[in-house]
Amino acid sequence: MAENRKIIVAVTGASGSVYALSLIRRLAGLKSPPTEIATLFTETAKQIWHHETGEAFHGMPPVRIYENNDFFVPFASGSSDYDTMIICPASMGTIGRIAGGISDDLVCRSADVMLKERRRLIIVPRETPYNLMHIRNMETLTLAGAVICPASPSFYSRPETINDLVMTVVERIISLAGFEADTYRWMKND
Repeated sequence: MAENRKIIVAVTGASGSVYALSLIRRLAGLKSPPTEIATLFTETAKQIWHHETGEAFHGMPPVRIYENNDFFVPFASGSSDYDTMIICPASMGTIGRIAGGISDDLVCRSADVMLKERRRLIIVPRETPYNLMHIRNMETLTLAGAVICPASPSFYSRPETINDLVMTVVERIISLAGFEADTYRWMKND
């Protein structure tokens, strides 16, 4: 992918703030990081983030925080140059609204823009088990061009800590987003 990438990371009201925190830190620390990491939080995500991490989120360059009710931002339009959106963690309510074409907040509108412009949309659901509506909504989004990447850690690399497990998911997301990831590869690192 091209240099000078701008991406969006949306955090919704599902448990799993540790995935989003690790993802944002990893993206910002890449050898060639995006020029901007636009971050969006739903109101519930802010509460869950604080509960799970013990503090509020603070942006630092290249991370920029946008309000979820502000439609006067560049990536609310297909004419913007943001090429990737990652929703991590993705609540089933947000997934359902996106699958239904309901753009009632900036997270859903931005996802709609990614789909209509045929840009990369990576959705990281953090829910278990799935019910039939969850599966149908994820099917709809897959058919529309999104990539569903459940927050399901892998064990191939023999992780030893919770952070190691989290990073198996984060590194997969980084790779799906088209960034160079120096990560464990099955039967390549043994």
